[in-house]
Amino acid sequence: MRKMGTVLLAALVFFFVALPAALWLLQEKLIFFPQPLSEAQRAEVIRRFPFTREVTLTTADGARIHAWHIPGPRPDAPLVLYFGGNAEDVAWMIPDASTRLPGAAWLLVDYRGYGGSDGSPTEAAISADALAWYDYAARELKPARIDVFGRSLGSGAAVLVSSQRPVSRVVLVTPFDSLIEVAKRHYPFLPVRLMLRHQFDSIGRAPKITAPLLCLAAQRDTVVPSAHAKKLYDAWGGPKKWVELEEAGHNTTDSHPLFWRAVGEFLK
Repeated sequence: MRKMGTVLLAALVFFFVALPAALWLLQEKLIFFPQPLSEAQRAEVIRRFPFTREVTLTTADGARIHAWHIPGPRPDAPLVLYFGGNAEDVAWMIPDASTRLPGAAWLLVDYRGYGGSDGSPTEAAISADALAWYDYAARELKPARIDVFGRSLGSGAAVLVSSQRPVSRVVLVTPFDSLIEVAKRHYPFLPVRLMLRHQFDSIGRAPKITAPLLCLAAQRDTVVPSAHAKKLYDAWGGPKKWVELEEAGHNTTDSHPLFWRAVGEFLK
C-alpha cells in the first residue's frame, strides 16, 4: 500500500506540477513551428517567380522582418495582406496569389523566425509586426484598399489588424475564437487559462470590427474544430458570410472546389 501511495503521489506531482511547469516553460516550442527559408530556397523562389519582390523592415526592437510582395496590374491595385498558418512558409502561396486574383496585389508576411525573418515568434511580436506591415503597405504601396487574409494562426494577426486599422474586407480560413479555447479542447485536464502566455483573443476583438468577413471553415478540422470558427463568426460585428468546406481538413482547404471561388467572389 505504501508503494502504491508513493506511485500515486508521484503521478499527481507529475500531472499537476511538473507537466504544467514544463508546458509553461516550453510553450513557444509547442505553439509555434517556424519554417525558416534557406538561402538556396530563397534563390529558388526568386528564380521561379521573378515578378515577386522581397521587402524587409526593421522593427522598433531591431529585428529584421521579411515579406514577399506580388505587385498588382496597376500601382494602386487593391492589396491583400496575408498572414499564414503555423508551420507555413508563405512563399508557397505565390502561385495561387498571383493567378487566382489577377486584379490584386499581395503582401505575404513572414513571422519572426519564419521564412526570411529574424527572431523568434511570440504573440506580442506577431501582433506588433502585423501592424507594422499594414502601416508600411498603406504608406509605401498606397493601394486603393487593403484587405486582410488570415489562415489558422494567422487569423489572430488578421483579426488584430482589423480591430486597429481600417481594412476593407477580411478573409479568415480555419480561424479560432481564442487560443485558450482551442487549448482547453485539446488539454482539458490542464489550467490553460493560467498557463498560456500567447492567447490571441480574437473573439474579444471581433464585436467591434465592422469590415465584412468571409469565414471559411473545414468540416473535418481536428486541429481547430469548426465550432471555434463559428463562435468567432457569431461574434463578428460587421457583415459576414460563412462557408463550410465539406470533407475538408485543416490543411486541405485550398484544394476544395469552393475555396478559391468563395475568396474570389468576396474580394473581386
